Amino acid sequence: MVRIVWIYPDLLSTYGDRGNMLILAKRARQRGIAVETIEVRSDQPLPSQADIYLIGGGEDGPQALAAQRLRVDGGLHRAVNQGSAVLAICAGYQLLGTSFFAKGAKCQGLELIDIYSDRGETRAVGELAGEVDPRLGLPRLTGFENHGGRTHLGPTVSPLARVSVGIGNDGQTEGAWRGKILGTYSHGPALARNPAIADLMLRWATGYDTLPPVDDTWSEALRNERFAATRPNPA
Repeated sequence: MVRIVWIYPDLLSTYGDRGNMLILAKRARQRGIAVETIEVRSDQPLPSQADIYLIGGGEDGPQALAAQRLRVDGGLHRAVNQGSAVLAICAGYQLLGTSFFAKGAKCQGLELIDIYSDRGETRAVGELAGEVDPRLGLPRLTGFENHGGRTHLGPTVSPLARVSVGIGNDGQTEGAWRGKILGTYSHGPALARNPAIADLMLRWATGYDTLPPVDDTWSEALRNERFAATRPNPA
C-alpha cells in the first residue's frame, strides 16, 4: 500500500492543490496499487511513516505558521530521513529551504533542501513552462504560477526545469529537486498538467522502475491546450 499525506490543508491549499492528492491516488489505483490518503491539519501530529508527502501553496501568514509548526513537529524531517518522497508547491516549495519572506519578514524554513527565497521586483503571474532536467526522464513542465518570491538554488540541489515561459525561480530556472524531494511553482494542479511527475512520485514510493501505462488522453489534451496558449499568435 502507498500512503499519501497531504500536509496542512487548512493552511496550504490554493489553486486546486488538493487535486495532486486525488491524481496520485487515482493513478495508483488504475494500476492495482492500494492507496491510503491522509489529510493532516496543522493542529495534528504529522505521521512519519508515509510514502509520499504533499505540501500546497498558500498566503504569507499561513506559510509562516506552517513552517513553524513543521519545524516543531519534526515528522517531515523523520520521513525524509527514512526515504519518503515529497512534492511541494509554491509556498510549500519555499518553506522547504533555509529561509523565505512572509509579510515583509524573513522566516526560517525547514532546511530540507539547499534553497532560499526572497522577494522579486514584480509578481510572477501566468503560464509557466520549461524543459525538465533530463535525468528525471520527464516531458516538458506546464503550470500556472502566482507568486512574489524569487528562489535561489545552492550547489546541492538541481533545477527541476529550464524556463521557456514565465518566471519560475528567477526567469531562468524553475523548481528544484534533490533525492526524492521535488519542489515547483506550478499550480494547475501540478499533477493534472504533469501526470508524468505523479508517476515519478509513485515510482519513488514503490521502488518500481516502470509502471503499467494508463489512458492519458485527457491529460495530453490539457497539456497540448496549455502549451498552445503560450505560443505567440501568428501575424
